[in-house]
Amino acid sequence: MLVGRGPLIWLGGVAALLAFLWMHSLLSTHPYLRLLPRALSMATGSPEASVPTGSDYVAGSVSVVFVTCPNDKIAKNIARSVVEKRLAACVNLVPQITSVYEWKGKIEEDSEVMMMMKTQTALAPSLTEFIRTVHPYEVVEVITLPVQQGNLPYLHWVKDSTTHQ
Repeated sequence: MLVGRGPLIWLGGVAALLAFLWMHSLLSTHPYLRLLPRALSMATGSPEASVPTGSDYVAGSVSVVFVTCPNDKIAKNIARSVVEKRLAACVNLVPQITSVYEWKGKIEEDSEVMMMMKTQTALAPSLTEFIRTVHPYEVVEVITLPVQQGNLPYLHWVKDSTTHQ
């Protein structure tokens, strides 16, 4: 019975419409955000359907590592270093993200650069430790997500371009 629920249903519809309009305006002002679903889709999916039959890729053996940096210069320096050290095969820099967070009892808002690094999952601890030694933040955001599926030649390239230590 919907008696008494009419306003809630109406508010839910309004909320959905506002969310749609907000996303549309966000994507029109920041078109590079359209690339994030493509990047994140590699880190999702069920393991059963993740790898074609006959493939030698082991689901989860490659990971995407997300790191935020305070500016482009620091992000580029870290990106070059991890690729040179073969800790990551590739690093994408997503400029001008806005982060809102609580730090030491205060709500903060900062412009940052998001780094998306592709590496072997086995290298994630070494990559994390290296980032912690060169990154200026007191507490560095390093989040690793395993890749269940993706373009097999690319996933093999990631493994071939990184050194298991």
